[in-house]
Amino acid sequence: MINKIARSVADALAGIQDGATVLIGGFGTAGIPNELIDGLVEQGARDLTVVNNNAGNGETGLAALLKAGRVRKIICSFPRQADSQVFDGLYRSGKLELELVPQGNLAERIRAAGAGIGAFFCPTGYGTQLAGDRETREIDGKQYVLEYPIHGDVALIKAERGDRWGNLVYRKAARNFGPVMAMASKKTVATVHDIAELGTLDPETIVTPGIFVHQVVRIERVATQAGGFKKAA
Repeated sequence: MINKIARSVADALAGIQDGATVLIGGFGTAGIPNELIDGLVEQGARDLTVVNNNAGNGETGLAALLKAGRVRKIICSFPRQADSQVFDGLYRSGKLELELVPQGNLAERIRAAGAGIGAFFCPTGYGTQLAGDRETREIDGKQYVLEYPIHGDVALIKAERGDRWGNLVYRKAARNFGPVMAMASKKTVATVHDIAELGTLDPETIVTPGIFVHQVVRIERVATQAGGFKKAA
């Protein structure tokens, strides 16, 4: 019987190795799997390469993972904001490597990994420092830069509901990077707020099929910095 429901966050994250590439879903505070990030801090893996749209907010979540000294390199599109002091300090002191990737390129590089695409040409970044020394090509009179896929050893994502087969549905903007990250990784761990009985999820609403998900962990609903679910009065 297929049952991907993990007993705990610790069980779900067991086996993540030092030096792993970890894809972490979320955009700002929407869809961040904070419970899994906290679990990764406790798990102890080091020298990680982390892929996320941002580089952490405040002192929690991804920022806490950075502060714990577990991350060697971060690949993201929007590292600096008003509360990115942890990233700023580490980067300026040379303790953290940054690969800055335009947001659309980041999403497509992850999607390409899941789709089995070896590389692709994209116009974004041509003629700038972001293009580096990568190959360029003129196609139909327009200049393009060669981009490579971003594969993950593990993806940590947040969904709304899931079943024991690992099928997932998301809540609105919390969907963001989760679906493509699940496809691009060797192992995907997802948190959900509700465990659905097998067969009760409408197949037309399932965004991430269970074939891409290895572990599902149920978590409680909590209020987020951006509002999100409110605690009961």
